[in-house]
Amino acid sequence: MDSNGVRQFCVHVNNSKLNYFQELQKVNATNFQALATEFGGRSFTSTFPTQSPSPFYRAGDPILTYFSQWSVISLLRQPAGVGAWGLCAENNPAGFLESKSTTCARFFKNLADSCTLDPALNPASYYNFTVLKIPIGMTDPQNMKFQVPVTLVSEAGSPRLAGNTCENVVSQVIYEIETNGTFGIQKVFVSFGQTNLTVEPGTSFQQQFIIRFRAFQQSPAASLLGPRSGNPGYIVGKPLLSLTDDISHAMTLLRSQGDGTCSVKRHKVQFGVNAMSGCKFRLKKLDCSHLQQEIYETLHGRPRPEHVGIFGNADPAQKGEWTRIFSRNCSVSAMHCTSCCFIPVSLEIQVLWAYIGLQSNPQAHVSRARFLYQCQSIQDSQQVTEVSLTTIVTFVDITQKPEPPRGHPRIDWKLPFDFFFPFKVAFSKGMDSQKGSVSLILILCILLLGLLILETK
Repeated sequence: MDSNGVRQFCVHVNNSKLNYFQELQKVNATNFQALATEFGGRSFTSTFPTQSPSPFYRAGDPILTYFSQWSVISLLRQPAGVGAWGLCAENNPAGFLESKSTTCARFFKNLADSCTLDPALNPASYYNFTVLKIPIGMTDPQNMKFQVPVTLVSEAGSPRLAGNTCENVVSQVIYEIETNGTFGIQKVFVSFGQTNLTVEPGTSFQQQFIIRFRAFQQSPAASLLGPRSGNPGYIVGKPLLSLTDDISHAMTLLRSQGDGTCSVKRHKVQFGVNAMSGCKFRLKKLDCSHLQQEIYETLHGRPRPEHVGIFGNADPAQKGEWTRIFSRNCSVSAMHCTSCCFIPVSLEIQVLWAYIGLQSNPQAHVSRARFLYQCQSIQDSQQVTEVSLTTIVTFVDITQKPEPPRGHPRIDWKLPFDFFFPFKVAFSKGMDSQKGSVSLILILCILLLGLLILETK
């Protein structure tokens, strides 16, 4: 306090004990026990009791897997893209009842080594385990009643290095999981899409991972029936339905990656929406027939659409609800060339559609659809590494609109056969006889004029 008794705040710079900035004490063997007694506390280790596993999966719960070879419990993964480059994040768990599709990119410094060693490229790494029906199965994972094997839908070859090409690389993984309420997972199916990669520095490609859930014990027709695009008529903007081997799916378009090359992921064809897309296809050192086949598949997608749904609720089990897609491949006018390959570079999808039914509630339906390809020849001597592919979708409205409604029918006036007889008599007689009938003629003219006025009204 000063002489007047007022409190004042002072900073003692030279007194380290009253300063906020203190030198840290050094801990060594001699003072450790004293410091532990003075400053010691409880451990940071969690003291919460371990929770027992749930008796059933809840929506969003991670799906448990079991590797019997190593007796290890893990999670079903669905790699997803992260960062600006969309690199694959392996530890992304798949959520129960969460059907979704993810895409990510993989880069290889030395694809020749990674071709046969990287498990991400090998189909076996996606089904060499079992799935636990319910989470409580992790208490006894070796019990077969808790295990669901992953069934391979179609054969998938292992990656192998053939010259400068890494063959049978996994480009797409599709899991189909059947569930039965609180009884958990009943069946798991997996199918693959595979491609070939050219071994070169900095090779990259995209992988797609799809997980779908469906209810157990559905009829085969119901399980193959996809989402509707209208009921019955198509809704503008909804996917155009196509059919391949009794399986319904949406027709797709080309889609490019960030560098412009063709992506595994594709755009859906939307009904009534004209569209155009393109990408760059990297040519591989294959024979001409295999190269043509691969480019055709890139243009129209996999599987190749064979039929298109006439209505938006077309049932795969009813063949009458689908119309065949007419296809015209490239012209063979250049087949006389022995040192060139004629490859498709463009696909135009033409869809003819129309409104049918009542004008108050018209229903859009597809009448016809066809694929038109355009090709170009590549000389074997040319050092072409990539070609530009294009897909165009055109919807043509062929609705035949009825004639506009007419007004009320006009009155059809019919006069008697001898209506003009008085006039003829009057003009045929002399002037004296005309005087007697002037009044009658005047009355008839007034009546005729009145009828004409009424008709115009």
